[in-house]
Amino acid sequence: MVIDTLENFGKYVSLNPLFAAVAEYIKSNDIFGQDMGVVRLDGADLFVNYSIAKGKTVGDARIETHNLMIDIQIPLSCPETMGYTPRKNLSEAEYNEEKDITFYKGEAEKYITVNPGEFVIFFPEDGHAPCISDNPEIKKAIFKVKA
Repeated sequence: MVIDTLENFGKYVSLNPLFAAVAEYIKSNDIFGQDMGVVRLDGADLFVNYSIAKGKTVGDARIETHNLMIDIQIPLSCPETMGYTPRKNLSEAEYNEEKDITFYKGEAEKYITVNPGEFVIFFPEDGHAPCISDNPEIKKAIFKVKA
């Protein structure tokens, strides 16, 4: 897991071959003013989903992991708290291959708050429970990057 400010995203391009395209997209586009929906940057290997998520309580947020994709999550409208548990600490759970997601029971081990202007990267080994907020809705951008 990585958390930092958007202006520092370029420091992380060596972590994945597709991160350079993410850095260029963030630099060249007003991500805060985008319409909701999916923007494909490299087919199924790299896209960004602009969405409005429902704010959840810690108890309602579900820990998830992805086997094939890396999440780069950016809250756009308000701070968002996200749970974190290393995958190695999670119990076995059923993987949904079609949606590339595994959901786990229980609460996360740690929590971080990510503000607009910041991002968090969750790799396949990072269990994460997003969308924790007192706000009823969270506008966010989620880059999905082939791991």
